[in-house]
Amino acid sequence: MKGVFLLLCLLLLLGAPVAWAQRVVFSGQVTEAATGQPVPFASVFVRGTSQGTTADDNGRYQLTASGPVDTLVASAIGFAAQKKKVTAAERQTINFTLGSGSVSLGEVVVRPSENPAYAILRRVQQHKARNDKRHLRAFEFQSYNRTEVSLNNLPDQLSRRKVLRQMAQVADSLGVARDAQGKPVVPIFASEVLSRFYQNNDPLRRREEIQQTQMRGAAPREGSVVSQIMGSSFQDWDFYRNWQQLLGKDFISPIADGWKFTYEYELQDSVMLGQDFCYQIGVVPRRPHDLAFSGTIWITADTYALRRLDLSVSPEANLNFVEQIRVYQEMAPTAAGAELPRRTRVIIGIKPTKGSTGVLARFTTVNSGFVVNQPKPLPFYDRPLETAATAFDGPKDFFDKNRPDSLSRQEQATLMVLDSVRQLPAVRSLLELADVAVNGYYRLGKLDLGPILTAYSFNSIEGHRFRVGFRTTPELSRDWLLRSYLAYGTRDGRFKYGLRVQRVLDRRRWTVANFEHRHDLDQVALLDNDYALENPLFEASARLGDISSSRPLRRDLTTVALQSDLFRGFTQRVMVRHQQFRPLYPFAYYTQEPHPGSPTTDHFDLAEIVLESRYARDEVLVENNQNRRTAIGVKRWPVFTVRYTLGVDDVLGSDFRYHKLNLLIDQSLRLGQLGRTDYRLDAGYIPSTVPYPVLKTHLGNQSPFYNAGAFNLMRYFEFVSDQYVAFRVENQFDGFLLNSLPAIKQLNWRLVATGNLLWGSVRESNRRIIPQEDPINGGPLPSFRPLGRTPYAEVGYGVENIFKVARVDFLHRLTYRQNPGARTFGVKVSFQFKL
Repeated sequence: MKGVFLLLCLLLLLGAPVAWAQRVVFSGQVTEAATGQPVPFASVFVRGTSQGTTADDNGRYQLTASGPVDTLVASAIGFAAQKKKVTAAERQTINFTLGSGSVSLGEVVVRPSENPAYAILRRVQQHKARNDKRHLRAFEFQSYNRTEVSLNNLPDQLSRRKVLRQMAQVADSLGVARDAQGKPVVPIFASEVLSRFYQNNDPLRRREEIQQTQMRGAAPREGSVVSQIMGSSFQDWDFYRNWQQLLGKDFISPIADGWKFTYEYELQDSVMLGQDFCYQIGVVPRRPHDLAFSGTIWITADTYALRRLDLSVSPEANLNFVEQIRVYQEMAPTAAGAELPRRTRVIIGIKPTKGSTGVLARFTTVNSGFVVNQPKPLPFYDRPLETAATAFDGPKDFFDKNRPDSLSRQEQATLMVLDSVRQLPAVRSLLELADVAVNGYYRLGKLDLGPILTAYSFNSIEGHRFRVGFRTTPELSRDWLLRSYLAYGTRDGRFKYGLRVQRVLDRRRWTVANFEHRHDLDQVALLDNDYALENPLFEASARLGDISSSRPLRRDLTTVALQSDLFRGFTQRVMVRHQQFRPLYPFAYYTQEPHPGSPTTDHFDLAEIVLESRYARDEVLVENNQNRRTAIGVKRWPVFTVRYTLGVDDVLGSDFRYHKLNLLIDQSLRLGQLGRTDYRLDAGYIPSTVPYPVLKTHLGNQSPFYNAGAFNLMRYFEFVSDQYVAFRVENQFDGFLLNSLPAIKQLNWRLVATGNLLWGSVRESNRRIIPQEDPINGGPLPSFRPLGRTPYAEVGYGVENIFKVARVDFLHRLTYRQNPGARTFGVKVSFQFKL
């Protein structure tokens, strides 16, 4: 018996390597039992082992397992796990249908020691710097980005409309799957972008070269801002940073420095991902309304690097219109140790109301050809984003031959639909209407007519005002841009007009020459406040109706300007301009000695030379198809603008010689859980004697609409200064505090706080240049009021996100409360679309 036993043991030992070497390939799809829809990113693994994989966003998986396998298991968050017996065949198709499951969050688990996931997270923090891509001196890679946008949850009444009915018919005929309720899913837009991305970490510099772009469906115009931000620069999902910015909001990473204060963790399993043994850890936010993620992360056991993540945002998070956000990312180690993203898939679902039509966007990024620690010379990064001149001109089958991943049947059908529906007359008409709504102009051949919203207005000087205008398009010339308009007022019986010509001399350094001439109605209260007229409701209110309190005037403006980027982030502008002011209210100033009886006049001309320097560190500027540049992202570093104006007398009839200095500083600061703070410092100094329309008129606000760029409880033309410092600050708390209140948190309201301070004064010579009495008609002459030793101050607090679009601010005026007409308390509203 002993000999038989030894023989059996020997046979087992000899046969063991053969059994262990056996390999079985499993493939299939994971779907929902209730609807038959795919379960994206489900986990499929061999029971009792560390072998497993993750399904793609269509629920499909492939798993190669070694050793004897008797049971395969599929699981996903929100579903009950399913086990299936398997055979010994080398290739097997195993499909899973998962039923709904529940997760209990209310129970208290008493453990004999610390949560084991905490020890892993602490080691992640210890190794974080080494694994972070910012640890590299530089890196570069080839990047492919695909974006798909479709409409879902179409109500029956809406789906019967001609345009959507035709699009749905095409989608059905080409095999686009319907949603879980059997309603059509209508693709509306898709883009593919191939680019080369470069990053230098010290100092931080980025550059992306867009090599090829193809857009389908309701695509933006070629060369527009939207068409250029589909690349890798704007799909940078980096969870090694403490905060991930998404849809204008800051979400805290599961491996952020303060991880324990925001998340709960559960060590779920240990699995093999490729050649790496990884810890599988579940994460959930401690407070469901916080801007945080839930899902699964995989951490390597040897380097404690983030190898894979599958995360989503809670439906309870304080976000507007967002139905779902899901992020799947795979990381690849580099020769230098740090991780770079190899594949990223993002799904964002937006639905304004519960039963309304939704928008589903899918983003796919595939990176390859990684090169690390081979930095380029710093001037190489001077242009952060450059689009090849031939990027939009490639053959239609370019991406079919150069796409680094394969399309699913659903994706293939989507692209076929988008190629077909654009030819439908009803769709072309809808796209034209949408273009007018977005751009404000109507395209007619090689010209844009508009802006449409300025075609009619009414005010107390002009009466009914009618305006027509146009601008040229890149189809006529890419380097020349012409804008012109003609307006007429029925009450004053006068024509107004404007002409602007722009020439791009050098796109690499953005050297642009401008000429402008304008003859139109203006207001003293709005002069030199262009940056503050950012609220369209406020601007419309200030320019419509009775504008007599804003001191109207006729203004002729002629400008010649040249600007260029001297080096990265630094723009220099030189401008020469001539202005004529003809006030339409009682106005006069002394032309000689300022005392009664001296000569006066009621109009003046100015000739000016303006030098303006602007520095914005690491700012990314994207040029649009109207030869204008738009800053993308938030102002993480202060943006400095310095302007010097020299007024020259006796040039084309100009009346004054003077100097003006102005400094403007803007920045946006992230405060973690406290939200985000934006501030602006504005300072000016005019050491010359000139009439008050040439001085600084601080922008008041007598409209019912809140304006972040104005003093909201100050009257129009209440204060004028020749030296001043203004400081504005606004903090948006997002869900801080209100997310913790049981009844209020269901409303998703958000707190805001504001403050405005203004120090200013006017020298005696600038006060005395204005007569106290009207030299023509007699009686008191309207003058102006300077600030005293006390600064003007107002503070406010409010709630935004009311009904998801409204904001109400409650404002208190703290100083100069006794001024005539002063309001010490006010309530103002504004409307905004924020996620």
